Amino acid sequence: MKKATVIWIIVATSLMLAGIIVIGVGSAMFKWDFSLFSGGKYETKTYAVNEEYSNITVSEDTADVVFLPSEDGSTTVVCDETEKIKHRVEVKDGALCITVEDSRKWYQHISLFFKAMKVTVYIPEGEYGKLSVKSDTGSVNVPVCFSFESIDIKESTGSVKCSASAGDVKIRTSTGSVGVSGFTCDSLDIKVSTGSVTVKDGKVNGEIKVKVSTGSTKLEDIECESLTSDGDTGSITMKSVIASGKLSVSRSTGSVKFDGSDAAEIDVDTDTGSVSGTLLSDKIFIAESDTGSVSVPKTTSGGKCEISTSTGSIRISIE
Repeated sequence: MKKATVIWIIVATSLMLAGIIVIGVGSAMFKWDFSLFSGGKYETKTYAVNEEYSNITVSEDTADVVFLPSEDGSTTVVCDETEKIKHRVEVKDGALCITVEDSRKWYQHISLFFKAMKVTVYIPEGEYGKLSVKSDTGSVNVPVCFSFESIDIKESTGSVKCSASAGDVKIRTSTGSVGVSGFTCDSLDIKVSTGSVTVKDGKVNGEIKVKVSTGSTKLEDIECESLTSDGDTGSITMKSVIASGKLSVSRSTGSVKFDGSDAAEIDVDTDTGSVSGTLLSDKIFIAESDTGSVSVPKTTSGGKCEISTSTGSIRISIE
């Protein structure tokens, strides 16, 4: 090994050790309170809401947003805050508005010790108007004890759990999982760029739309009028999914599996992936695979079931 290389290794090691010592000394000086490294001391603040409202709007940057039923019938909003991260809670034009006010400089957003912040919205159980939640980084949780005229949730990075009933439900995430369960709604529209979607134990009076660019989709114990699922890379599993109208699935890469599911008309199109499983009623099958075996019942009655795959097998049976 050259002498210059040895010298650079020694210098790099010395600088690394010096950095570790500085961090250790600094942490000890602040009594190992890492919240001080992320822009200030954390505190919890409670906002009481005494005015009437119907709609709810939440706009957050990094906090987890959780809705819970209040025990005394009042409305309170409990927020994690710092000196530079505050919240504004107010009722405006019949809507409960919760917004974050972040006065940090750009470099204060960079921290190795960032603590997950949380906003908890305590509201009485019952029916509400429109619910709108927008968040950059953080999770959203809406439980079953509430119902809304409509739900609109937009996330950049984070998970969404929703069990509340509503008219129209729309959920958008760039990166993260979406779970919808135990609900009733008129329409359900979910779009995820990278992540997973699970929908179960629900009834949709109209159409279900699920688009997952990269990730898996699981549907279980669902009744709906129609179902459309699109995706680039990822599998879809449908267990006890019943559509009174059309069920349409499209995948670039990924398998499609039916487990005791059915629809008046079925259309499946995949580039690379197998199609398999069980249906509940006879169909007129039109099945084709460029590379792979095809096995479908030779039934001559029922709705049309068209299955096409470029690379993959097709195996369908009737329960």
